[in-house]
Amino acid sequence: MIPYNVLDLAPIPEGGSAADALRNTGDLAVHAENLGYSRFWLAEHHNMPGIASSSTAVLIGHVASRTTRIRVGSGGIMLPNHAPLVVAEQFGTLATLYGDRIDLGLGRAPGTDGRTAHALRRGRMEDNFPEEVIELLGFLNPAQPGQPVRAIPGEGTQVPIWILGSSLFGAQLAAHLGLPYAFASHFAPDALEAASRTYRQGFRPGITDEPRFMMAINVFAARTEAEARLLRSSQLQAFVNLRSGRPGPLPAPREQVSGSPQAIENAEAALRIAAVGTPDQVHTKLRALIDRHSPDEVILSGQIHDPEARMLSFDLAAQAMRAI
Repeated sequence: MIPYNVLDLAPIPEGGSAADALRNTGDLAVHAENLGYSRFWLAEHHNMPGIASSSTAVLIGHVASRTTRIRVGSGGIMLPNHAPLVVAEQFGTLATLYGDRIDLGLGRAPGTDGRTAHALRRGRMEDNFPEEVIELLGFLNPAQPGQPVRAIPGEGTQVPIWILGSSLFGAQLAAHLGLPYAFASHFAPDALEAASRTYRQGFRPGITDEPRFMMAINVFAARTEAEARLLRSSQLQAFVNLRSGRPGPLPAPREQVSGSPQAIENAEAALRIAAVGTPDQVHTKLRALIDRHSPDEVILSGQIHDPEARMLSFDLAAQAMRAI
């Protein structure tokens, strides 16, 4: 059995509120810890009416305060939106409060539209991601004699850093720096095989001695296949809405996803790395994906409208993972 993890966006359900989303995320984290999940990661997105995880470090602290064993982290912090010193201080504070339970996944994308990215960055629009990753690593390492700028808290915490990506760029950077790498195959599967190959073949020991590759998988598990497919319709509809310029709260399940045939086809293709169905069907699909791509860990995502159905889906997925 390989480690299995949760990726959550704190989805705001249609008919619900951000307060509902944050409460549901805390409840899911407690549930995931009890089910044996190894990590609970939260994604950074901005200006999206259906996602409440914009203040990711704050939400990580909330989740860490409600749990005791599971690792809690970012999947990820979009580093170009933040000064490396601020991220080091935030995650150094989290590590100081919660010990060796904090992960720091770093992404290069803005996690939003161009106008919102400009509002976040205020003149920091240049792409210096590799240099900023190295700068951040320096702030989290033990301080050097005479170091003029220090992260307090932060220095010496050496919070584990993962590079996240949906293209070959992140794979190359993680391999070059000797860092773990997580690939966003749950919404950008086209480069999955090339990225894992690039990372493993190019890896040179650095922060870690050996490559560690994580792949993301969408999971929608229920007692019947029809129910699981109905649960998945919320994420499909949300993806169609987003790509059509109409983002909104996570839609309630529906028998028929609305949108142009091309938009629905594109959503199906983007979200195809998925295990959907009964416990047996989910087990079979997860095993096939793991056998094909040989990840060191998997991270499971499932944006489900009803929080009870979401917890059951992660329950059934955990059972499937334990049987692999």
